[in-house]
Amino acid sequence: MARGTDVVSGRGRRGSNAAAGTGDGAVVVEVQRAVRSWAPSARRIAGWVQAALGRRGAGAAVAVRLVGAAEGRRLNRSWRRKDYATNVLSFPAAAGPVTADTVARPLGDLVICSPVLAREAREQGKTRLAHWAHLVVHGSLHLVGFEHERDADARRMERRERRVLADLGFPDPYAPAPRRRATPRRDI
Repeated sequence: MARGTDVVSGRGRRGSNAAAGTGDGAVVVEVQRAVRSWAPSARRIAGWVQAALGRRGAGAAVAVRLVGAAEGRRLNRSWRRKDYATNVLSFPAAAGPVTADTVARPLGDLVICSPVLAREAREQGKTRLAHWAHLVVHGSLHLVGFEHERDADARRMERRERRVLADLGFPDPYAPAPRRRATPRRDI
């Protein structure tokens, strides 16, 4: 997968029109690829961000950076004081003035660690695509104030995640993984 940056609106528009704002209430998503591992298209990621944010994303800009384990660990250590790479980090933008020159209101940044995501998907018996969608939705909700430190907040956030992902055609990310049937040994 090529490294680089792609700018897409949450409505699937690509390129300079997306970067300049769309006028249709879509969020503008900049996807930065710092790793070569497989990841969904920028257009798909932008659609997931848009679905998670809904009206809250109107006129907003979100950057999504796809990183490897070393950068993920470094960021997690710097910002959360945890010395390991985590699946997704959310950095809400500080509220600032919106001027006539402002193309889109900065909402914040997401950092997704591709190798951690791939490992978790395998361990949890999920498709990579479903886990990608879940983590993009999860991180996007953090940008608009959803949290999961307290039980009530976690239930509220998980309800929203389930609803958004179901609307996108993905299974419940919190459902237990189906158990694999044991394969009888034939050499006995």
